[in-house]
Amino acid sequence: MKLYHNARCQKSREALALLQEKGASPQIVLYMKEPLLPGDLETLLEKLAIPAGDLIRKKEKVWKDEFAEKELSEDELILAMIEYPQLMERPVLETVDKAIVGRPPEKVLELI
Repeated sequence: MKLYHNARCQKSREALALLQEKGASPQIVLYMKEPLLPGDLETLLEKLAIPAGDLIRKKEKVWKDEFAEKELSEDELILAMIEYPQLMERPVLETVDKAIVGRPPEKVLELI
């Protein structure tokens, strides 16, 4: 399993701690340092079973400044999250066939 993690995010740190308390050792993906490739993000969205717009943090300044007033396609939303990884909701726990957004952090426990 993989945890898409932002160490600066309180909720992401809480989710990681919960997983570790339960004995899980997810592979940590520091997507802020190494943004995802478009295909990887598309696969993640498929496992989440949500459209790209539902994975975007719409309160982020870059969203408000650059994208909020635009009509964007799925592909454009994916590219926005790749160019500005801070737009991606976090944390996200991914297994072989499913993924879940850890909001609240306890939701990640549903996949272990």
